[in-house]
Amino acid sequence: MHQLDQLLSELAGYHPGADIPLVRRAYQFAAQAHDGQTRKSGDPYVTHPLSVAQIITELKLDVASVCAGLLHDCVEDTSATVEQLGELFGKEVAFLVDGVTKLGKLPYSTREEQQAENFRKMLLAMARDIRVILVKLCDRLDNMRSLHHLPPEKQERIAAETMQIYAPLANRLGIQWVKVELEDLAFKYSFPGEYEQLAADVAKTRAERLEYIHFVEKLIQKEMGDNGVPCEVMGRAKHLWSIYQKMKRTQRPFEEIHDAIGFRVITDTQMHCYQALGVAHQTWTPIPGRFKDYIALPKPNLYQSLHTAVIGPRGERIEVQIRTNEMNLVAEHGIAAHWKYKEGKPVAINDEKKFAWLRQLMESQKELHDPTEFLESVKIDLFGDEVYVFTPGGDVKALPKGSCPIDFAYAVHSSIGDHCSGARVNGMI
Repeated sequence: MHQLDQLLSELAGYHPGADIPLVRRAYQFAAQAHDGQTRKSGDPYVTHPLSVAQIITELKLDVASVCAGLLHDCVEDTSATVEQLGELFGKEVAFLVDGVTKLGKLPYSTREEQQAENFRKMLLAMARDIRVILVKLCDRLDNMRSLHHLPPEKQERIAAETMQIYAPLANRLGIQWVKVELEDLAFKYSFPGEYEQLAADVAKTRAERLEYIHFVEKLIQKEMGDNGVPCEVMGRAKHLWSIYQKMKRTQRPFEEIHDAIGFRVITDTQMHCYQALGVAHQTWTPIPGRFKDYIALPKPNLYQSLHTAVIGPRGERIEVQIRTNEMNLVAEHGIAAHWKYKEGKPVAINDEKKFAWLRQLMESQKELHDPTEFLESVKIDLFGDEVYVFTPGGDVKALPKGSCPIDFAYAVHSSIGDHCSGARVNGMI
């Protein structure tokens, strides 16, 4: 019960009007429904839905999402039905649980086909209510945290699926901390040898790195303060998967990866962000080609920040990200950061510009009937690098890498796409 009390106090902390008795009832129902079931670890099964609900409160989601987290496996793994959940906890909770419930045992020819069709079902529910995927991500994160209890072939399959689908989805939704943890856990089971080696290398230099981080934090704080920029400075080592990616990309061993440390400068206004950038470039030598302005040109997942890399103290390369408090909240929690403004109401996809990528995804998948083809297409949409194209009116459209002028025409408006007869690129037809 201690974990439940912790969850309830967390929920009441950010949502004072929360229907706590409803959450208690959801827990009691789940505990009863899963009674006698255990996880591979030997723990009572209900510890899993409780942990999922706990992660949901870390994202500060609403009561319906927390209840859905507690009940998410009831329809799949017990005799409970969606209709029963609707009567006891309301249609909203029942819809969310149904959205994350796998399809019944349909006659699929392969496991891949079944996985693809389950994913299609979940995406369609997500297009109606984004909380479906948020609950699913929390479920996946808890399952990844306890993956060591499963046999190696299952670990590998689940880790690959996480890296290909769930981590990119967390990234698309802008939930950075979930993305990072999913990637590192998937890395651990996908490439165990490389993971162990890198974790050991990082651990060896940990004390030295922490000392350097504290030293540079104080230094940046002082420089910013002397130049009238109020801010908070946080340093951190990059996560293992991103270091490993860099080692592969540059063909260099860990010892030669110099910018494995990043610093975040959090200030109060956009104007101070640009001022802080000036201070950083005035104090240390900027590395050419490494500056990016995501404040003026936000990423499709709403992320905003100034990025730069400089030759910092002691000749070390360091990355610096500069953003406001509000931008930081969005950077860490993504779409979930907007929740308090939408309390208790599903986010309507249609009037949210920030979900344009999801609408495009759903539109482009309508004609794909083969479930595995659909899944491959989704992976490309989630993973693909993006190109940014300016409209004549000065708006920016983000399109998947490899898009052609017709894709751009449709992104502006369907009627332009329908009537497009040619395109001029850089002055050439």
